[in-house]
Amino acid sequence: MTSAPILIAGGGIGGVAAALALGQKGYQVRLLEQASEFGEVGAGIQLAPNAFKMFKILGLTEAISNLAVFPDGLVMRDGVSGTEITRIPVNTEAFQKRFNFPYGVIYRPDLHQVLVEACHQIPEIELLFGKNVTGHQETDQGVTVTCEDGEVHHGSGLIAADGLWSAIRQSIVGDGAPRVSGHVAYRAVLPLSEVPQHLRWNSVVLWAGPRTHLVQYPLHRGEIMNLVAVFHSDRYEEGWNVFGDPEELRQRFAGQHPDVLALLERIESWRMWVLCDREPVKTWSRGTVGLIGDAAHPMLQYLAQGACMAIEDAVCLATRLERRNGDLTQALLDYQRDRYLRTARVQLTARFYGDAYHAAGPTAELRDMALKARTPEQSHAGVAWLYSGVDESGGQLL
Repeated sequence: MTSAPILIAGGGIGGVAAALALGQKGYQVRLLEQASEFGEVGAGIQLAPNAFKMFKILGLTEAISNLAVFPDGLVMRDGVSGTEITRIPVNTEAFQKRFNFPYGVIYRPDLHQVLVEACHQIPEIELLFGKNVTGHQETDQGVTVTCEDGEVHHGSGLIAADGLWSAIRQSIVGDGAPRVSGHVAYRAVLPLSEVPQHLRWNSVVLWAGPRTHLVQYPLHRGEIMNLVAVFHSDRYEEGWNVFGDPEELRQRFAGQHPDVLALLERIESWRMWVLCDREPVKTWSRGTVGLIGDAAHPMLQYLAQGACMAIEDAVCLATRLERRNGDLTQALLDYQRDRYLRTARVQLTARFYGDAYHAAGPTAELRDMALKARTPEQSHAGVAWLYSGVDESGGQLL
C-alpha cells in the first residue's frame, strides 16, 4: 500500500461509496467535499436488486433495509384517464427467486448518511469539508490537487466524483457542457397524512401523460410521499436546488386526471432541475486520474439507476485495484473496460424510456397495447439484464 492517499473529489453518493469500497480494501482515502457539511440534496432514490447486491458486498444490507421502503409493484397509469397501463410486481416470491435481492426506495439523505457513517468506522478514510477542487496536476509520484481555499493535497491518484458538470472530466474527455434533454423535473415530499387516503399506495406509481409524467412513492419508513413531476420545457437553469414555478407546473399538467392534480395541488414549494446527460464514452481515465458515477456516465432518471450505477462503479473500482495490487493506472483501465458498455446501455435506454413515458396519440396507444400484453414473468425478463446486476466484483455483465 502506498502512503499517499487516493483522493476523491466530491462527496455525493458515488464519491462516498467509492471511499467506503476503497477503505474497506485497506487503501488510504481522502475525500474532498466542497460543502461545509454533508447535505445530500434531492428526495427519493429507487434501489433495484443490482444495488442491493452491492450493499451486501459493502456490508450495508441491514442499515439500508432499516430505512428503505419495499414497494409491492412498479405501476404505470394513464395520466389523463387514470387507468392502469401495466404493473410489474416486485418483492414477491417469484421476484426474489429470480433476482435474489429486493427492490427498495429510500430517502436520498438516509442512503447518504448510511454511507457516511460506514466511512467513519474505517480509520483509512478521511472526509474533509469546504474543499472545492479547482485544479489537479499529474506528477511522477501521483496527483497534486489544488482547492479553492489554497490548500494543496498530494495523492497517489484522483477519483472524480464531481458529477454531471465535472471539471475533471474535461481534462480526460473534453466534451464540454452536458446534453440538455428539454425536460424539467420538479420534486417535493409530502407528509403521508396530507396525501389523499386512496392514493397512499405502497408502490412506485408513474402517471404517464402527453409530454409529462408524475412519479409517487412512499419514503422514510412510509412517513412521507415522494413526488417528482416532469414535463417538457425550454426553460433552463443549472443546479438541483432551484425553486420551481408552481404556475408553470399547473399549466403543463392542466386537464390531467383529478388524482394527479390533487397531488400537485398539495405541494406549496417545489425544487426543480433540468434533466441532462451526456453521450456514452469508453475512456474514463488518464494515468492515475479516473471518473466515477455521473462524472463518467451521467444519465436521465427514467430508469432510476443513477445511484445504482455509481455504487456498482465503486465496488468495481475497488476490486480492480485490489487485483492489480494497488496499481491505480491499470485498475482504472480495467474498471472502465468492465463498466462502459453496461453504463452506456443504461444511458441510452433511459432516453428511450423518457420518450415512451411522454408519448401521446397513436404512439401512446401502441405503448399501452405492448405493456398491457406483458405477463409478470415477461416484465421481469425484460429487466433481467439490469436487475440481475454484475458479478460480485462489480464489473462483468451477466
